[in-house]
Amino acid sequence: MARLWLCAALLLLAGSCPEPSAADHCSWKGSGLSWEPRSRTVEQVHLRCTEGTLEWLYPARALRVVLEPNLSSSRHITVCIKPASDFQGASIYVELAGQLHLVVSEAEAGRPQHVSCFSAHTPQRVALFLQASPQRDISRRTASFQYELLSNQTAGGPDFQKMALVEAMCRPCDNLELLMAVCSSDFVVRGSIQNVSHDPENHMSQVDVNIQKVYRQKNRIFQQDEATGEWRGPIKMLLQCKVKKGAGDFLFTGNEHFGEAWLGCAPRFKDFNDVYQTARERGTNPCEFQFN
Repeated sequence: MARLWLCAALLLLAGSCPEPSAADHCSWKGSGLSWEPRSRTVEQVHLRCTEGTLEWLYPARALRVVLEPNLSSSRHITVCIKPASDFQGASIYVELAGQLHLVVSEAEAGRPQHVSCFSAHTPQRVALFLQASPQRDISRRTASFQYELLSNQTAGGPDFQKMALVEAMCRPCDNLELLMAVCSSDFVVRGSIQNVSHDPENHMSQVDVNIQKVYRQKNRIFQQDEATGEWRGPIKMLLQCKVKKGAGDFLFTGNEHFGEAWLGCAPRFKDFNDVYQTARERGTNPCEFQFN
């Protein structure tokens, strides 16, 4: 019955569609209670940013969310969705080649740190379909999630997959990548590895870092203890990278996703210092890095 309902909804989309719901082009918030009770129209939401949020209160019937970012230079992208911990009332599908594929079911959405990703071959337009779950009352339910669209230059494997963020780098960075990382990463910190833990269910590893110096961070992911003055913060990476605890000081770089730090390049600090000083002497360093 659910599959028939979804097919009927897609047929409705082929006909006349309502105007897109109001949004700030990055995020949307709406309620199923505001819709006409007998209407079978699927509401349309258009979002035009590479990241944002959606909050659907009292989910009813269905909602079609079209992601239309300006990514014309990318041949492929990866879309990642992180449901809120209290996600309820709907399941999320993605439209691929005219078929609906389940991305997040209501039953699994509330798992801690659950992130679902899939590859899309049409970066100009990706459509998500939220189907409300049957319910007998109007008790408050909220289907909300964060989304990010990532340029997918090296992705392999199936076009549709459930995993953590696919852009994390498992291989060591070469010298040019190291130099670029300190210029363009969301965070650059120096520290040592305190602990490494693994989460096989969510395909993630976490590196707990004892930070000596914060050179840059986009947001306050790494926090300073007011009593001791010490900086601490976890860094995520893919389980398949098989990260291990190592001794010594490292320069950790990477980007933020869903309010968390994800590892990019992480050379030993001494090795990076040698690479940077050599590049600086030759005038090939892409930016100035202040060690002190």
